[in-house]
Amino acid sequence: MDYFTFSLVLSFVLTCIHVLLVTKSIRRRSGTARLPPGPYAFPVIGNILALGKKPHESIATLSKRYGPIMCLKLGSITTVVASSPKITKEVLQKHDLTFSSRAIPDAANTLDHSTVSILWSPASTRWRKLRKICKEYLFSTQILDARQFLRRKKVQELLNYVHESCIRGQAVDIGRAAFTTSLNLLSNTFFSTDLAQYQSNSSQEFKDIVWAVMELAGKPNIADYFPLLKLIDPQSVRRQMKFYFEKLLEVFEGIINQRLQSRASSVLGNDVLDTLLNLTKDNDTELSCNDIKHLLLDLCIAGTDTTSAVLEWAMAELMKRPEAMAKARNELEEVIGGDGLVQESDIPRLPYLQAVVKETFRLHPAAPFLVPHKAEADVEICGFTVPKNAQILVNVWAMGRDPSIWSNPSSFLPERFLEPKTELRGQEFEFIPFGAGRRVCPGMPLASRMVHLMLASLLHSFHWKLEEGMKPEDIDMNDKFGLALQKAMPLKAIAIKL
Repeated sequence: MDYFTFSLVLSFVLTCIHVLLVTKSIRRRSGTARLPPGPYAFPVIGNILALGKKPHESIATLSKRYGPIMCLKLGSITTVVASSPKITKEVLQKHDLTFSSRAIPDAANTLDHSTVSILWSPASTRWRKLRKICKEYLFSTQILDARQFLRRKKVQELLNYVHESCIRGQAVDIGRAAFTTSLNLLSNTFFSTDLAQYQSNSSQEFKDIVWAVMELAGKPNIADYFPLLKLIDPQSVRRQMKFYFEKLLEVFEGIINQRLQSRASSVLGNDVLDTLLNLTKDNDTELSCNDIKHLLLDLCIAGTDTTSAVLEWAMAELMKRPEAMAKARNELEEVIGGDGLVQESDIPRLPYLQAVVKETFRLHPAAPFLVPHKAEADVEICGFTVPKNAQILVNVWAMGRDPSIWSNPSSFLPERFLEPKTELRGQEFEFIPFGAGRRVCPGMPLASRMVHLMLASLLHSFHWKLEEGMKPEDIDMNDKFGLALQKAMPLKAIAIKL
């Protein structure tokens, strides 16, 4: 008997009476409420076993049978899944306020992170202040435009590393290189320093920590489905998360303490950390150093792994389809010329490259279920009742592969995004890789700029081929599930200098 099965058996013993009482209470309170359809739920465990190792795929398969709004019982938790643009629009636009809170996994409660996190905290006054800080001081158009030189510098360092690998004839681990670039961009934006080097193991160690956090936050956890089990943490999810959180917070705390010492000596800087430390003196913001550490935790995790993962998926799809790679490269040559460097101002003149990025987001959304929402009250959607406290999952992965929305949905066809033009901003609900409504990802403007600039620069500066003996059809396109989707097998490719 494996550990997961043992945990299920243990959960049955410990929570059977509790769940039966809760179920009886829900039925009594709901009266004639009509829940959305869904598969038969086994006593106590409900539909937990139906999730499998890849819940985004398993739930998409179930939704084909039970419809675009579906109800699952995951232990004592009622989960409602939206998997069509119509239902998603109801959730994220029409009833946006009611569904604006988060269904918080036990892992996110580690070190009280969920109480101060911009990602997990409810849409409260405090959350709105954090959101405003991000919008004004990190992701506004004015701020992003002012830091173009920094992004250009970090991308040039990426190209230099690829060039060195090219000279040595070594394959480039695309995801790892992109992660180092994204991490150093964010760390320079926040702290004016690099946190990793291409030629060392530091970026891989940081990447492993960030992925572990994403995996733990997204993986099925018995303690989430049976609240009584949070006391014993049967899968050690919270204990593992504590280990990784402490490693990251220790890094941020050291940087903050060093900066405070510099400021005490009247050495003032001009980066995000200085801005945030200045705000701690503003009574209106109610921002503390602990808040800053946890905000940096959210931003570094969300802004590194997802950006690098999307770039790796894009390169993998282009290498599987050489004709698409050729179209993207030809466009770059026509717009920029053979010797020019790609600038952010060039991106609007590269419609095919933009289509490649959108098609990548469609097939490989950074967060397959977005971040889970929570119902603050009973809500009626399309004749069904979504009960108070239900967890809401929006399966953007399923919508991206729905044949009723997209022709040839499993094929990588950037041409589909050339006309009509579809944007990333969350207005068209068949395509919302960054979410929509008031909980739309605040880092979307930066992520979009970085993915386009890195991808365009790698394609324009180098030819790419697979390692000896590999063919395009040999590229493994399997993913591994977490709060984000990563490529299961890293993409390694050999660069050839033009």
